[in-house]
Amino acid sequence: MNSCIQSIPFIVLMADDSTDDCLVAQAAWDECCLGKELRFVHDGEELMNYLTHRGPYADMEKYPRPGLILLDLNMPKKDGCSALIEIKADPKLQDIPVLVLTTSRVAKHIDSAYSLGAHSFITKPNNLDGYLELMKGLTKYWSKMIPVQGTHRGRPVLMH
Repeated sequence: MNSCIQSIPFIVLMADDSTDDCLVAQAAWDECCLGKELRFVHDGEELMNYLTHRGPYADMEKYPRPGLILLDLNMPKKDGCSALIEIKADPKLQDIPVLVLTTSRVAKHIDSAYSLGAHSFITKPNNLDGYLELMKGLTKYWSKMIPVQGTHRGRPVLMH
């Protein structure tokens, strides 16, 4: 069973337009998440291009399907909610876990994210230590998840 888990590439795709947040997230990732890869896109449109292999993301080997998406809500071109709607409406993408990672603490945004299919709503940390704690927790839990396609409504299943 463990060899099955290890054979699945684990890529986290972070969609965020804040260069500062991306730099801090990458620094935290580099410190704690060896063997896993964090990639970035900077708006909802670029996220959808990556996921559907359009434009510069056409090479599926170079841009494989992520195991997890970290999604900011407030981005240019296409906001996080619009991207989330598209992801959850696409049968090829809807089983990818999406965690909303945003500065918002507004109840309406939290309710909206969950109603659109987000797996979690996380308020962004404001420093490197906060990002370290977040990234350690995310990879500890989510890297052990295996998406089960066609059963359990596409929800991930934890394999021990």
